[in-house]
Amino acid sequence: MNLKTMKNKEIVIATGNQNKLREFKEMLEPMGYNVKSIKDFENIPDIVENGKTFEENATIKATTVSKALGLPVFADDSGLVVPSINNEPGIYSARYAGDHDDDANNAKLLKRLGHSDDRNAYFHTSLVGVKPSGEKIHVSGIVSGEILTEKRGENGFGYDPLFYVPSMHKTMAEMTDDEKNQISHRGRSLQKLKDVINDWW
Repeated sequence: MNLKTMKNKEIVIATGNQNKLREFKEMLEPMGYNVKSIKDFENIPDIVENGKTFEENATIKATTVSKALGLPVFADDSGLVVPSINNEPGIYSARYAGDHDDDANNAKLLKRLGHSDDRNAYFHTSLVGVKPSGEKIHVSGIVSGEILTEKRGENGFGYDPLFYVPSMHKTMAEMTDDEKNQISHRGRSLQKLKDVINDWW
């Protein structure tokens, strides 16, 4: 693929999270897309995530950055939903116990669940792409599991060490990157994106 084509297929991911960026790169770069992070650019405006749903927040992020850069931008909003505790932490997953503190978030979740027998949960990702023209694409992915009483595994972030997937007999943090990409909420949304991105592009 020549450089001109690579430049034409430049995609910006509206995240500074290196873990998320890696997942996007692993999925999209083999398809010929040149994946950049907002950290590769200057003067990115502050993003106010004031949506009421995962899709609304992802759309706000993608639209804000796309307008600023004049490039196609993808953003996701993901979270953990535990029905037995009023669908918490939901859209507040990253800041459930404060400012993006994984350990504190996990501790709060365990405290909220206590000794509850109903520990069913699911991860949800809404993935939105927006072009400078305003044209939008949206895909989503869900993975179901349950919340353990203690953390297991090192290969993950967020709630991964507590989120057990029965079909895999592992927590998300015990899976390899390949395993996680195949079954994770973000992996599933990216798989759906693979099927439609070339037509959208």
